[in-house]
Amino acid sequence: MTERPQVSEYMTREVKTVSPTDTVAAVARRIKETEGHNGFPVSEGRKVQGFVTASDLLLAGDDDPLFTVMTEDIIVGIISNTDVVRSQIERATPEKVGKLMRTLEQIHDVSLHQEHRHIELARLTPTQGRVYADELEGRQYELERGLAEPLVVIDNAGELVLADGHHRVMAATELGIEAMDASTIVIGNHIQLGMQRTAEKEGLASIDDIEIVDYGRHPLVESTERLQE
Repeated sequence: MTERPQVSEYMTREVKTVSPTDTVAAVARRIKETEGHNGFPVSEGRKVQGFVTASDLLLAGDDDPLFTVMTEDIIVGIISNTDVVRSQIERATPEKVGKLMRTLEQIHDVSLHQEHRHIELARLTPTQGRVYADELEGRQYELERGLAEPLVVIDNAGELVLADGHHRVMAATELGIEAMDASTIVIGNHIQLGMQRTAEKEGLASIDDIEIVDYGRHPLVESTERLQE
């Protein structure tokens, strides 16, 4: 049975805090201006004294100090909605990688292993010639919030083949990101991958060869338009 993920694996440890002597008004402004936060731990130095949320501030006066409204009975360590979503994303990727590894082992009769790597995008050989502009917006949103699923890459004796994650790679490139996390399937001795041969035939040597097309040229849209005609 697969072990269930623990909160301790995903909670944020480097936490932004406020002081017990900060005013309610100052912290209310900070909550409003800080994306993804609806509260803060209250600490003095490295000692956590409590926690304050937006709801704690509602009935307090603007000049009241935080120690008068904060919750004091707390457990240190924070897990947010983002952390929970990320834990589920990271569980999905191993299933995808495992299926691909089993397929490669059966087709090519080779022994493989998996590694987690941080890979330079410029080194990747794509296996998909086009991505769609509308999907890039969603992938950029995920990247900016730390929700992007890791890429799936095959290291074919030093040649890095992008098996899954073309939209994420192109979204990252547009954001100026040069390297990404990848679940990497490592093949010790070079083999002739079908997806690699197809990429060569299509002239795909680097991610610069991937075409970004607009929504109107998406296969689903084109098919729908033909049916309507």
